[in-house]
Amino acid sequence: MHQYELEDRTIGRILADKAATVGERPFLTFRGERWTYADAHAVTNSYAEGFRRAGIERGDHVALMLPNRPEMLWAIWGLGKLGAVAVPLNTAAKGDLLVYLLDQSDSVLLVAEDAYRARVDPAVAKVPAVREVIGPDRLAEFATLPAHDPPEMAEVGHSDPHLIMYTSGTTGPSKGVVCPHSQGHGVGMRMASLSGYGPEDVLYTCLPVFHANALWFTVYAALWADACVALSPGFSARRFWDEVRDSGATVFNALGAMANIIWQQPRSPRDREHRVRTAMMVPNSRELAAGWFERYGIGVTSVYAMTENSAVTVFGPDDPPEKASSAGRVRDYMSVQIVDDHRRPLPPSEVGEICIRPNERGDIMLGYYEMADATVAATCDLWFHTGDRGHLDTEGYLYFADRKKEAIRRRGENISAFEVETVLCRHPDVVEAAAVPVPSELGEDDVMAYVVAAPGAELDYAELIGFCAEHMAYYMVPRYLDTIDELPKTPSEKIEKYKLTVAARERLGQLWDREKAGVTVRRS
Repeated sequence: MHQYELEDRTIGRILADKAATVGERPFLTFRGERWTYADAHAVTNSYAEGFRRAGIERGDHVALMLPNRPEMLWAIWGLGKLGAVAVPLNTAAKGDLLVYLLDQSDSVLLVAEDAYRARVDPAVAKVPAVREVIGPDRLAEFATLPAHDPPEMAEVGHSDPHLIMYTSGTTGPSKGVVCPHSQGHGVGMRMASLSGYGPEDVLYTCLPVFHANALWFTVYAALWADACVALSPGFSARRFWDEVRDSGATVFNALGAMANIIWQQPRSPRDREHRVRTAMMVPNSRELAAGWFERYGIGVTSVYAMTENSAVTVFGPDDPPEKASSAGRVRDYMSVQIVDDHRRPLPPSEVGEICIRPNERGDIMLGYYEMADATVAATCDLWFHTGDRGHLDTEGYLYFADRKKEAIRRRGENISAFEVETVLCRHPDVVEAAAVPVPSELGEDDVMAYVVAAPGAELDYAELIGFCAEHMAYYMVPRYLDTIDELPKTPSEKIEKYKLTVAARERLGQLWDREKAGVTVRRS
């Protein structure tokens, strides 16, 4: 694997070098089409020219709302070559959340799939700074433009902002993580090296490219390994193994719920009919790793990471199987410390907040966009405070325990309890709400919400779910609901979420469940 110095870790410089050195190697496949490394460099040059003709200059922010397909990568990298900043948006965003993301990011242009226009156009109308919406037809025109290296490419530095990626708000609105060019390349370098990826590998992903998992842990890892990416439009349990086999995949990544769904498929004589040798799964366990190896012949790896940082710890193919329940071992490039509520370091085996500090430049975010207070709060004492809790063992392996924050993780999506509550409280029959995580039979969490009814109101749960589905992304819509006279609070009027969470888990079978009630939520 070729090592690029920090100063060369921009998407423009690395793509140019790949085109010159391994240009004919396959880089990307999608629905039967194929692009080489030279193709990727050329088409992103053309996209850079297209964005320039659309008035985009260095430092401008451009929001991208596209499904999994090559155009998403070409747009991100074309903007990067200009020194502009890409703002990948969750394709399920709508309503107030979409307005907030466009406005808070200071985006001046939006690239969106035609199928999303019914949601996009009303949101854009409320954000005057967005001067144009570009659709797929215009992107197709971009691909026909001259493919020379844009002059701005040489001026872009490794520490320049490349992406604003939104992570869930936990005690407030979602935060925009400002990622320098070098951050994703740091992830790619570490994953390729520690996972043993090489030029003959095919890294399959059906996870959304607007998330760091697919973008950094698959695409950038392949880029550093001179490997090929097999991109799928999205996850389907029915199509999964056929896509893996047809693509010749040797590696794939899976989130907890996805691994469980695949596992629940009926056993088949074809379970080992594939080329996959490793799958990165988050979270991992000894039972899961042993089961996947026994059934599929696949070794399981894992990682602890956040959008704000890098691959903090990695459980690689050479780590001992008895450590499979960990998120991997602390490596030389990163320091990890576990602290108590008073920020005092804890010894091995004691659970506390996970704090990290990079030992090399360029591996973590530049900060939260236009949220200086949140940036300072997360990086106090010269450590980044993750808001997650866990412990280290005596050999430096990190074990995740739970989330100190109020985020809810459902089927690979981090959900802001604050944003769920905000929508619920907009309903005329609701005066207060609290969203909490409860266990899901698929792993990770399901969303449960307590609501306080307005005086004299009688809540219709099915109607309330319909209201939620209209005003929030489908994956945020609560599965469970319960009415409560008043929410438990501290003397400072903060809701005691831990009491609500414990009560919900104890009474889970008694709660109103939209799935049991037959109330469905569309993904559109």
